[in-house]
Amino acid sequence: MKFPYGIYDFKKIITEDYFYCDRTGMIPLIEKAGTSVLFLRPRRFGKSLLLSMLENYYDIKKKDLFNEIFGKLDIGKNPTKLRNNYFVLKFDFSCVDSSGSVKEIKQSLYDHVNSRIKRFIKYYQSYLTEKIEINPDNALSSLESLLTTIELMDPSIYLLIDEYDNFANELMLSKKSVSEIEKNDDSYTSLVKKDGPLKTLFKAIKAGSNSNGFDRAFITGVSPVVMSDITSGYNIAEDIYSDEEFNGLCGFYESDVLDVLNKISESCSFDKEFINNTMFLIKKYFNGHKFSLDSEDHIYNPTLTIRFLKTLFKTCKPPRQMLDVNLAVDNEKIAYIVALSQGKKMILNLCEKDSNVEVSIIQNRFGIKDLLSDSTKDNLFIASYLYYVGALTIFEENTKGKIRLRIPNLIMKSLYIDKIQQMLFPKVLDRDSGKLAAEEVYTNGNIEPLCSFIENNYFPVFDNRDYKWANELTVKTIFLSLLYNDILYIMDSETEINRKYIDLTMILRPDKRHFQTHDILIEFKYVKLSKANLSGEQAKKLTLDELKNINCIKKAMDEAKEQSLDYAKELAATYRKLSLKSFAVVCIGFERLYWEKVN
Repeated sequence: MKFPYGIYDFKKIITEDYFYCDRTGMIPLIEKAGTSVLFLRPRRFGKSLLLSMLENYYDIKKKDLFNEIFGKLDIGKNPTKLRNNYFVLKFDFSCVDSSGSVKEIKQSLYDHVNSRIKRFIKYYQSYLTEKIEINPDNALSSLESLLTTIELMDPSIYLLIDEYDNFANELMLSKKSVSEIEKNDDSYTSLVKKDGPLKTLFKAIKAGSNSNGFDRAFITGVSPVVMSDITSGYNIAEDIYSDEEFNGLCGFYESDVLDVLNKISESCSFDKEFINNTMFLIKKYFNGHKFSLDSEDHIYNPTLTIRFLKTLFKTCKPPRQMLDVNLAVDNEKIAYIVALSQGKKMILNLCEKDSNVEVSIIQNRFGIKDLLSDSTKDNLFIASYLYYVGALTIFEENTKGKIRLRIPNLIMKSLYIDKIQQMLFPKVLDRDSGKLAAEEVYTNGNIEPLCSFIENNYFPVFDNRDYKWANELTVKTIFLSLLYNDILYIMDSETEINRKYIDLTMILRPDKRHFQTHDILIEFKYVKLSKANLSGEQAKKLTLDELKNINCIKKAMDEAKEQSLDYAKELAATYRKLSLKSFAVVCIGFERLYWEKVN
């Protein structure tokens, strides 16, 4: 089998027999959805391949290649009347350089538009009856010349725009306050507002849609923020990204992944247990995305899943590291939210119990001002933005009619944990020391170095006014941030086993059980200083034996140990071959930790 990791050329994938999960049967639904549609998905979710598929399907010049490309696919058995019926013009705004002044960005945008029109002229040269003039200084003039020529012809143009918001998002991510974007010389505002180049370009596209020039348009991007800010320039796009019928337009269903896994097993001679364990691993790391409240299906990230399957087929074992380094941009988006006044609190809360946030709706039109000045009770705009970039996904609608959003999978959770690590321990040396202490837990079953590290390096930050946000953390999140290791473990907080929630578990990945490391279970309890009749200074001075003898602390430890024993039995019944080390940890204020190993 050949897996197209990083390949978005539809014709190449089909004609060179790469794996392709057929979504061509949805073309009739796209045609019915509208003549100009906006489809949003997180990065690396197959949007570029989708556009390449549409390009090959509608391109008039590829009419004779239809059977070769689509003959074995769903749409090939029942094509629509519009197949191979258009000139196709494609813009890819990820090619636009967002660095430099507004004038330089405008020139980069115009250069891209001009280069794509030049490519169009060369590609369709035998079809064109009139000359199309290219104005190197004004791409809008070039576009007008193109439309003037096409309006006299049949067919018209199917316009495809990939990553419509890419370069504008790059500019947006540099803005941290409303005052920044209200400056007259702000680059983002200059692009999308007034007579900015991006807004005027979309105005020209809209005008072309009212004639015989652009008959259809399919636009992809990540979020609606930029579209909202240029809304008067292009207010004709229909949003299809949250429609139930398009939930799986990009990405894999569980049945798709299982089918491929079974085919790989034939080559690698996997037994049933290995297949089940591997499917469990893939599901934990790559599944969980849902883009329609009405859909029952959760979608696997296609790019990350393809990377996993490619390695599995090649080596007959899962990749060592589950996180794809190409997700760095997504990490930047989470960092952007963390820097906002409301964002830090939300990121911290999401790594707590249930890992969810409730909103009344997911906003489908909100601008950068809404995002930066979000003061709504449910952090509506920030939560909506995290949803669009893939850092949150739809979980369910609760009994009060609110939408619950949660972190979709462990890959995305690892990005949150990375940010929390940096917030807790800004100095790299501190993070490294914490990681070394954490290794003692799962290699030697010794939690003392980790607890001592947290007492000595984390708790003191509460005396610093710059760390007021730290009050949003629980001790569990601190431990999770230091222990997190997706190379060896499937890690989770509030793990649900038979309707019981375990505070923190580290279960060895099925493919890593040959290492001399342990599965870990930790149960936490928190005792307020006031309940123990202690001040912070008193708590610091007491010996561990003295702390143990305080009734409320002793009671909390007994409860934690009892729960640990109970949960350990549940884990043993759920997972096979555990090498489990269990611990009970009591946090006294944010001054001291008292821990015991639970046999």
